[in-house]
Amino acid sequence: MVFGLALAAPPGPMNAIIAEESVVSGWSAGFRAGLGAMVADVLFFVLTLAGAMTVVDRYPAVRPVLYLAGGVLMLYFAIGAVHAARDATSFTDSGQSASKGFRKTFTLSLTNPYQIGFWLTIGVGLLESGTLDVLAFIPGAGDALEGVLVVQTGSPSLLAGFFAGIAVWIIVYPAALVAADRRVDSFAPMIAAASGAVLAGFGVWFLWAGGTALL
Repeated sequence: MVFGLALAAPPGPMNAIIAEESVVSGWSAGFRAGLGAMVADVLFFVLTLAGAMTVVDRYPAVRPVLYLAGGVLMLYFAIGAVHAARDATSFTDSGQSASKGFRKTFTLSLTNPYQIGFWLTIGVGLLESGTLDVLAFIPGAGDALEGVLVVQTGSPSLLAGFFAGIAVWIIVYPAALVAADRRVDSFAPMIAAASGAVLAGFGVWFLWAGGTALL
């Protein structure tokens, strides 16, 4: 569960969408957005188990195309987040706009090279017997936490705990945002605007990475 939480919690495009959906359309919308990313991970897990994910490594041109597609999607979703920030004056607006969070995160996950890369590398390691240094993969703090939590891989309990950790995050994170917004009435537009900025930044980064790889 710690491993799942460690991967789900860091800031990124998925959490930006979850945040926007949570403060603009309520907890259930934020949860559905998180569920979209989680369902994509389950799909990647099944494909990894079947050996189908290796197509990304077999055809080098696939990864740059994913970068470009993901970048375009992120910029498109960023525009939507900016509109949401402009239209939502407070948490009391929640529920007035239809939530599309599940489709956003699920579609974006399918074109996310980092998520795919995880299942091609670490994800394969989860399925094979051995050991895994869980906290070593936390961005920015992995070196300092190396060796603190090492678990046995290749067991059903590890996989169950991994997805349980992600499930805990997509339940608790939207709930925390909604609770905070109820205390600070102007929180919704600020979070939606910040989410748009995060998505735009990642979108430009993905387009640059994809374009560079193709040149």
